[in-house]
Amino acid sequence: MHLDAFELHRPETLSETVRLAQQLTGQADFLAGGTDLLPNYKMHLNLRPHLIALDRVAELGGLSLDRFGAAVSLGALERFQGLASAYPGVADAVAEVATPLVRATATVGGNLLVETRCFFFNQSHFWRQSLGYCLKADGDRCHVVPQKERCYATFSGDLAPALMVLDAEVEVAGASGVRRIPLRDLYDRQGDGIRRVTLAPGELLVAVHLPPAARQYRASYLKLRVRPSFDFPELGVAVAARIDGDRIEDLRLAVGGLESYPRRFDELTALPAGERWSEDRLRDLASAVSSAVRPVRNTSLAPDYRKRMAGVYVRRAIARMRQRAG
Repeated sequence: MHLDAFELHRPETLSETVRLAQQLTGQADFLAGGTDLLPNYKMHLNLRPHLIALDRVAELGGLSLDRFGAAVSLGALERFQGLASAYPGVADAVAEVATPLVRATATVGGNLLVETRCFFFNQSHFWRQSLGYCLKADGDRCHVVPQKERCYATFSGDLAPALMVLDAEVEVAGASGVRRIPLRDLYDRQGDGIRRVTLAPGELLVAVHLPPAARQYRASYLKLRVRPSFDFPELGVAVAARIDGDRIEDLRLAVGGLESYPRRFDELTALPAGERWSEDRLRDLASAVSSAVRPVRNTSLAPDYRKRMAGVYVRRAIARMRQRAG
């Protein structure tokens, strides 16, 4: 495998980056840590002739308990003092990403926007050519669910579910200026493994913002994967709640690794006013999540197994969260 030639651009300000991105719309990718993009380029997956490096753009840096710059490395976030006590679920998720060596380079924004994955996509050019290319790269049909309209590649980040349950927002910059949206709205729930985010062409992620109320929540994140290190998630479950004594209040739940976008399940965690979470309700919630998710056969583990484990991991994540709350 080798990297084909491309032109590297190294802007130094956010405005310069946005201007370049607009000039090169459809011809460029953003390069931050490159831990997923460059291996994909080596496998000739959706190559672009231009790369816009983000390492010199100061506005994408900065790290505090209220704001994570998009270009901050996951290693720096993992080491950040106070992260685990303020946001234990986020600390869980960061520690689960790949290996320490990868986390030293991979970035916050890169993990939120990481490419969706599939058996039939994440392969060498020779392998894909022998089978026939797929809808996501070079071909016109999906091999997972044979048809020509929808890509079933799966969302493969860890940070998104853990941040979604804390009502995180993302700051986005583009030709029309800078805007902030809920993180959950960054992902296109009507899209697929190709059309997976709501960013306009040329827009880029600047930072993640966490509201002060997020620190009132206890949280946890659990990840299912084949190997205990390095692998992308086969399933990721994040929970967060306010806890009063031994009672769980205002429970939030998000799941990644099963569908083309990370999904928050407010429709399953909303309770009538004044009601509390009982043990029976929590068991019913775990069963409801298993029933609601729709994994497909495009990763190492069987869809039925991942579907069943969604409920198991919901129960385990809640148990970990409650243990932390004492």
